[in-house]
Amino acid sequence: MKVLLLRIAHARSGDKGDTANVGVIARREEYYPFLRTELTAKRVKAHFAGIVEGPVERFELPNLWALNFLLHDALGGGGTLSLKNDAQGKTLSSAMLRMEVDIPPTIILPDEGHV
Repeated sequence: MKVLLLRIAHARSGDKGDTANVGVIARREEYYPFLRTELTAKRVKAHFAGIVEGPVERFELPNLWALNFLLHDALGGGGTLSLKNDAQGKTLSSAMLRMEVDIPPTIILPDEGHV
C-alpha cells in the first residue's frame, strides 16, 4: 500500500550554509528498519530533483530510530546569499514527508486521526 512518509515518520530540517539538513524520525520503533531500507540517499536525491544540486549523504541514528540527510548545494548559496524563498531549508522536512512509500502488509499503520 502506498502512503505518505508522514504516516510513519516525522521530520525536522535546517541549514548550514548551502547544505540543508533533514532528519527523519520513525514514529514507532518497528518502522525504523523499513525507513533504513526505503530511504536511501539515491531515493532522497531523486525526491528533491531540481532542488538539490549536489550529493546527498545519509547518516543512521538507530538509537533514535532516525536517519539524517545532508543535501549539498540545495539552498542557492545559503541564508545570506540565496534568492530562494526558503534559504534556510525549513520547509524541506515537510517536502520530505510528502514522499510516497510502498509499505509492506507487515507494517501496522496508526489510525488516520492519530498521526
